[in-house]
Amino acid sequence: MAVLAVVGLSLAACSTGGSGARDEGPARSDPVMSSSPAPSQSTAPPQEKVDAVRLVKDDPKVSPAIKRDLKPCAGDTYPVDVSYGSLTGGSTSDVVVNVLTCADAVGIGSYVYRAQGGGYENVFKAEEPASVYAEIDRGDLVVTKQLYTKGDSVTYPSGEEVITYHWTSNHFAETERTRSDFSGAVGGDPTPPSAD
Repeated sequence: MAVLAVVGLSLAACSTGGSGARDEGPARSDPVMSSSPAPSQSTAPPQEKVDAVRLVKDDPKVSPAIKRDLKPCAGDTYPVDVSYGSLTGGSTSDVVVNVLTCADAVGIGSYVYRAQGGGYENVFKAEEPASVYAEIDRGDLVVTKQLYTKGDSVTYPSGEEVITYHWTSNHFAETERTRSDFSGAVGGDPTPPSAD
């Protein structure tokens, strides 16, 4: 009898017309597995993982300095971030590779590879001595560059530039550029007091 009463109360609570868990506050922001692709992901068939290190090392468009610096940080773990998504409208996902430094994970090279004739073709590159990082955002390529002036430390750039590219007529064309200048008073070295 007690079990029936509990079940009855549960059913009554469900039929009151409330919005359930939404009344309890915002949803958790932890990553959740989803059966549908996120907006930034490809609608092309799932992509098998590529050997991003081999792609970069075999690519004649990548500078010799980046190839030389692309070594494992620990064991056989290379400092590369790889993402797959639809950028160029092909039937296979495109591959975005960011090459980072081991010491502070600063991006030094960003590349986009498009499936072509059983292999991959480099269709975009951005190489910076300071910091560059590329991402897929709703079918566009978004490249973030940290801007440094003389005396800036790696952790405190003077500004940031965000450039958006869209694939059109077999190449990436810039569609938007924003620049932010950061305050030197926040996070920078304190200015010594003047001697009066």
